[in-house]
Amino acid sequence: MQYDDALRAMTPEIYERMKNAVETGRWPDGNKLTAVQLENAMELVMVYQAKRLQQDDHFTIAPSGELLMKTKGDFRAELRLRAGSDIARFNINDALGNANSDSDTEK
Repeated sequence: MQYDDALRAMTPEIYERMKNAVETGRWPDGNKLTAVQLENAMELVMVYQAKRLQQDDHFTIAPSGELLMKTKGDFRAELRLRAGSDIARFNINDALGNANSDSDTEK
């Protein structure tokens, strides 16, 4: 298979369709992939991930061509980094105190 030619022709939309077909075993129209189609689609998805996408997600293909697998420790470290970027934090006692004071004013 000529990967360079296929990668030049592959758009992000085609990649998403191929990835979905590999994941579900069916084309978008509902037809089942043959064994050869599944093998070829999987190869193209893996090459696209390695060459075009800059991903460091678990079970993706790294630019080196190797399968990227993370440990529990890797996931924990990522969560610790993200913990500093909370959207909002609320104290449950403050929320309950405000609710009680609102009900007192309604009486």
